Amino acid sequence: MALTELRFKSAALGMHVAMNVIIPEHVAPPWPTFTLLHGLSDDHTIWHRRTRIEVYAESHPFLIVMPNGFRGFYTKNELGPDYLKYIVEDVRGMVERTFNVRSDRGGRAIGGLSMGGYGALRVGLARPDLYGSINSHSGALMYATWGAAKQSSLKDPEYGRIFGQTGEGTDHDLLVLARRCLEKHAVPETLIDCGTEDFLLGQNRFFVDALRAMQFPHTYVEYPGEHDWNYWDLHVGSALAFHRKALSL
Repeated sequence: MALTELRFKSAALGMHVAMNVIIPEHVAPPWPTFTLLHGLSDDHTIWHRRTRIEVYAESHPFLIVMPNGFRGFYTKNELGPDYLKYIVEDVRGMVERTFNVRSDRGGRAIGGLSMGGYGALRVGLARPDLYGSINSHSGALMYATWGAAKQSSLKDPEYGRIFGQTGEGTDHDLLVLARRCLEKHAVPETLIDCGTEDFLLGQNRFFVDALRAMQFPHTYVEYPGEHDWNYWDLHVGSALAFHRKALSL
């Protein structure tokens, strides 16, 4: 596998940004892409520094894209930049102009952890025309959906700038996006997992129960583990296998 760092200017953010890219050398292009999103406190280097992602990648055909997502939850902030546009247009556009990759829905997957788990669902469910499969590890899935009455963290000024007073019923709301996918008959293959000792387990169970109630097709798995890199390193390899099967690669 080859590893490179790209630095480029994002039109959506109005600033220079970076992403790490793992390039497969064992399979011929054009390659499918797997965009892998980090959590709230990290950056584009973290997956490579804290997991064996490059080792796992050797068993799969993906070009793996790891962008810096900052702290914007990969959504169009109410008072701030459009991080959704950044991922969908700037990151995807730079990758597809730079590398010999597939440019069809069946050649794109997206996943992430914690904030990035929300982000993968936010991006993938908003643009099912672009992404064929999604996965979320330990996702912070209910920050927008629960509303201020149930989610006190939205009273934090940082989250208020991202989601507004409540994201419930808006484009930040993952359940709203899931319903739209059903209405459009465009449903990405979806995998959600969470550790049984994770402090976000309740959010994941609440979200998955809502998906089941609307009959949204998905796979949900709970494993032993906490909200930490031991868990994410163990399961990112499984996510790669899921995407490979989901996209019939």
